[in-house]
Amino acid sequence: MRDFLLDDQDRAFRTEVRALMRRELLPRAAAIEDHDDWNAIKAVVRALGEAGYLKLMFADLYRGSLANPGLTHATVLSEEAAYVNYAFETTIATALSCAYPLHRHATAPIRERYLPSIVDGKMVGAICVTEPDAGSDTSRMQTKIEFDAVRREYVISGVKRYISNAGVADVYIVYGVTDSAARPGKGVSAVVVPSGTRGLSFPRRYTFMGRRGCVVGEVAFENCRVPADHLLGDANGGGRIMLGMFNFERIILGGSGLGVARSAFDIAQTHAQTREAFGEKLGCKQLIWSQIADMSCQLDATELLTYRAAKLYDAGVSGKDLMKPAAMAKLVATETATFCADRTVQILGGDGITKEFGRAEQIYRDARALPIVGGTSEIARYLIAVADLPSIKPNL
Repeated sequence: MRDFLLDDQDRAFRTEVRALMRRELLPRAAAIEDHDDWNAIKAVVRALGEAGYLKLMFADLYRGSLANPGLTHATVLSEEAAYVNYAFETTIATALSCAYPLHRHATAPIRERYLPSIVDGKMVGAICVTEPDAGSDTSRMQTKIEFDAVRREYVISGVKRYISNAGVADVYIVYGVTDSAARPGKGVSAVVVPSGTRGLSFPRRYTFMGRRGCVVGEVAFENCRVPADHLLGDANGGGRIMLGMFNFERIILGGSGLGVARSAFDIAQTHAQTREAFGEKLGCKQLIWSQIADMSCQLDATELLTYRAAKLYDAGVSGKDLMKPAAMAKLVATETATFCADRTVQILGGDGITKEFGRAEQIYRDARALPIVGGTSEIARYLIAVADLPSIKPNL
């Protein structure tokens, strides 16, 4: 049984979201995949904003039909978008990840300047964490954020990479070191950098094996200056903001993985029931139906872990208490996506690796990014182990 942890209101919302994705995203999916059509992505983002779906995390802004909107519904949105096109889902997940700290930690003028336009789908944001020498190990971050007390400005210098929406975002949330004397991983702050800021540049856009259409690249800061009120939260308080953002992002990625896995499974399920081989339907063969069963079990496990984490968040669980459930959701969902994508290609045979015979090969390429982005599977396992071995400190 699917949707076990969702109530009738949640299910009705899923039906509503699915209809919008079929209406707005599905007709544009080929343009996004085949032509890197950013305008197509922007058009769907705008449609989601107009429908109020980018406000699901913010009860004070939301004006839709849900009595208690929250991360559960944002995860449903992520799942249904990723089912149709994971590259597009990456864009809205990044927009939500940008809106989240703006809503919680920005000064009132900055929040009002950027948040309404992001959640209305008129702007997109970007989160700048990863660097050439700092991936999962954020303690190696080298970007500097220094405060100029005379001019009351923060000065940012450094390079970020693997940044979704690099060069097309309207606003960037940048993490950097403000206290170099602090312990590794501490002394980090977050600031808001608008597009067009002097010294902001985009040296390179990356070409990936999958997720075609989403824009990912490098962001460079050469003595970029922003006013003091562009700081998020407190100076040296970026680590706490980052933890909250990562928990949020990992649960959203659970929805992404589930959507990608479902799309693969549906293709395999249909093929197994229609393709004939050696005198009977392919699904009658034990080597095939056993793979269908394995995929189905993993899909249910993914759904239960993902929506458990989302429901915990909506119930008020946060910080380190949410870290393990969020990591479990992200780990199982993203690895289920790669498993289902791989098995689907195998079940389809030649049709699975040929673009002319459907989306299986696209899903296979798209899925492979999931166990890497937003924290690798190895880091997710570490976070789970840290929670389960409280009397010792597991070594990375």
